[in-house]
Amino acid sequence: MKITRVKALVLGVAAVLMVGAAAAVAYVTLIDSKELRYKTQASLRGALPTAAAAELRARGISLKTPLSCTDVPGWTKRKMRASCTGTTDDKRTVHVIGSGEDATRANYYTILVGGRPLVQNATCLGGDCKKKPN
Repeated sequence: MKITRVKALVLGVAAVLMVGAAAAVAYVTLIDSKELRYKTQASLRGALPTAAAAELRARGISLKTPLSCTDVPGWTKRKMRASCTGTTDDKRTVHVIGSGEDATRANYYTILVGGRPLVQNATCLGGDCKKKPN
C-alpha cells in the first residue's frame, strides 16, 4: 500500500484532532475541579451577610446592624445575584453584591462602603477564602 502525501496529511490531522479531544476530556474530568461555592440562589443570599460582615471586620470596619440581603431582580438558576445593605458604626452605607454563574462556575463579590469600592470582583469573602481541607 502506497501512502501519498495527501493520505499522510489526512492521517496526521486526524491524529492531532484525536489527541486534542483526549486532552480536553482529561482536563475536564481530572484537572478542572472549579466549583461554585454556593449552588443555589437561597444559599448565596443566606451566606452573603455573614461572609461580607467577616470581610468588613477583617478590614477594620464594624457594622451598626447586620446586613439585610435580597435577591437582585433578573437572577436565574444559571446566573445568581444577591445584594445586601447596611450601615457602619460611623454611619456610612454598605452595599454588597454577590454573584454566581453556572457556566463559568465562579462566584464574585463587590463591597461598597460610603459609595466607594472596598472589594471589587473578589472570588471569596471572609472565612470563605480559606482553602478547604482535602
